[in-house]
This record gives sequence, C-alpha cells and structure tokens, in this order.
Amino acid sequence: MKVLTLTTSFPDRQRPIHAVFVKNRIKALLRLCQVKVIAPVPWVPLGGKLCPERYRIYPKIPYKEIQDSLEVFHPRYVVTPKIGRSLHGFMYFASILKFVKRFYQSYNFELLDVHWAYPDGFAGVLLGKLLRKPVVVTVRGVDINLLPNFWMMRKMITYTLKEADRVIAVCQALKNKSLELGIDARKITVIPNGVDIRRFYPLDKVEARKMLGLPLDERIVLSVGHLVERKGFHYIIDAISILRERGRRDISLFIVGAPGEEGNFKRQLENRIARLNLEDQVRMVGAKPNDELYKWYSAADIFCLASSREGWPNVLFESLACGTPVVATKVWGIPEVICSEDYGILVDRRSGKEIAEGILKALNKCWDYSKLVEYARRNTWDKVGQKVYSEFQDLLCKRGEKESI
Repeated sequence: MKVLTLTTSFPDRQRPIHAVFVKNRIKALLRLCQVKVIAPVPWVPLGGKLCPERYRIYPKIPYKEIQDSLEVFHPRYVVTPKIGRSLHGFMYFASILKFVKRFYQSYNFELLDVHWAYPDGFAGVLLGKLLRKPVVVTVRGVDINLLPNFWMMRKMITYTLKEADRVIAVCQALKNKSLELGIDARKITVIPNGVDIRRFYPLDKVEARKMLGLPLDERIVLSVGHLVERKGFHYIIDAISILRERGRRDISLFIVGAPGEEGNFKRQLENRIARLNLEDQVRMVGAKPNDELYKWYSAADIFCLASSREGWPNVLFESLACGTPVVATKVWGIPEVICSEDYGILVDRRSGKEIAEGILKALNKCWDYSKLVEYARRNTWDKVGQKVYSEFQDLLCKRGEKESI
C-alpha cells in the first residue's frame, strides 16, 4: 500500500517539536506500508516586514527533508493573514495542485491520508476527486470544536467530511460533533492518539528532580503546552495563589511551553504571576525537546491541564506513562482519556477555585502509580498505527470491489 499524507501540522527543521503527534502516527504506519508526507507551509504575499512575526520562520523551512527515513516535502501555499480565512482552503488547493500532480507521476499513491478537516481536508478532498483517489480525513480538535462556529467554515468543513471516503476522529466527542454536521456515522471511526512508551517512561522522582535542578522538598504541579489562552495556564496560576492563601506555600507550578500558532499569551501569564506575587512558586521554563519531557513528568507530583477545548490531548498519556496522575478540565476528549479516578481528577468548571480543589484532592490521594503506567502502555502508537492501517485496508478493499462490479 502506498499512502500520501497531507498535513500542515508536522515537525520541520525550524520547529522540531511542532505537531509531533502527527509524525508519531505516520511513523507507526510506516512500519506497515509506504508513506510519504507533503506538509505545506504558508507563503505570505509581499512578506518581509509586513508579514506577521509568526510567519517569518516559514521561508527558512527547506523544501524537502528526510526525517527518520520518512520523506517530507514542504511546498508553499498562499496565505493572507487575518483576512479571507474562508478562502484558505481554495488557496491551499490551488497552490499545491501542480506540485502534487508532478509528485504523483513518481509516487503513484493509492490513498490520501489528510490531517485536519480545514484547510487540509478541504484541499485533500478536491485533490482526491481530481486524481480519483480515496481520501481519509482525521479530525483532531479545533477543526470541529471551533471552526464550525463560523458560518462559511461550517459549510466548507461539512462539505469536506461528506465528500471524504472515511473520517477518523481522535475522540468520541469529535465524532459526536461531526454527526451534528450531518455526517454519516458509518463512515466515522474513533481512533485516539497514542503514546511513545520508548520516550515516556517513569524515572525515580528524586533522580528526575536532581537532573533538572528542581527542589526536593516541594510538591510540584506541572503543566505543558503552547502558551495560548485556550490552555488555561492562568487558571492554574490562580489555583496556586488560592492554595498559598490557605497556607500551602510548599506547592510550586512549573509551566513548560512557548507561544504557538494560536497566539502568544506569555506576557499575560507573566503579568499575572507578578500581580499575584508568585514569582517564587510559579516558574515558566520555556519549551523543552520532546525527548526531555519524561524527566519533567517524572519529577512532578501531578500534571494539570485546564483547557477550554481539546481533541485527544497527548500530554495526558505522556504524563500517565511516566507515572504521574492528572488534574484536568472535563471538556471534549479529556474525560475519554481520564475515564477513571484511578488515573486522575476531573474538574467541572474552568476556574482557579475548582482547579485548586482538584490539586489538593490529587496531592492527598494514594495513587497506584503502576496502574497509571500500565493504562498508558495499553495505548501505544504502534497499536494506533495498526488500527489506521486496518481502516485504510478496508477502504481500499471495498473501493476495489465496488469498481469491479
């Protein structure tokens, strides 16, 4: 089987930790079939100093890379920042059409594996029609839990999912939302993200803290993610402030992450820390390489995620695989990950008070740490790759039977 993956969410030389979860699924699939990746990057007309800061990194990305034996191509597609977002799908398709047609001459792929319903999925469906190839679209989060709130985007996403041959949702919550768009339930399969147990495994807590230079006599709360409003770091900071007012000065928060494509909330977080006089209890340590995160998870007493919306957040299984329990908001796919109080504490409201209560409950609970690790290890990327491969095989088999009639 020859598969072509199309996605704008993929690591590259300039952003080595960007969307690692997509790469992990493709690497697992690569063990079972041939895969090549087209990961387009934005090109802004006029560019230069007129270009928003976050777009200035893209010209530095090479047109081709080899990543872990995987060929990755980065053609450019036209983007107009802040305006005409409903046109991005058309511009994406038109920009890469010539490249994909030429690419197809040397790599006769049998199936298009597309990540995100928009703009990738929209462009992918159009390419599939043109090349007469089946298209599988994976919905991952914002493409279903945010973008359909906008009328034109809703129309385009609905068209994409109806025209796709199969849809993979990373959690049941996203499947349910897709059903509300009128998508046939028979074409939607739920396949969650996995965890790389070769990269995420428990270390002795004291050893991990010594390796990172962290205090040995404090209770440590860890949170990891892009520094954007949606991740809710400010509510966790508020929770630490509430706990301090209750006399718990022994609880520290470490935030690992940097601004992301959704925005930059770093200054607001820094201002909040200063206003609450929490500089001695809250540390923002910046982004860390993916292969170093296991040390941070292992060093923490609990992991905290206060998102307003998610698909299947990878950080939860990463934390559990390192033996660290979770406190998280009860939204979208999170309750599907933390499906038992054996693995973590869910809070109903996104507020400093409720998160503080969740943190205290988690710190006071006697956890079966081996159970956390065992649960995570049942959900590896290798198992995810096998499920995706089986879905692709079934689609190609049924398509072949239909064409032979």
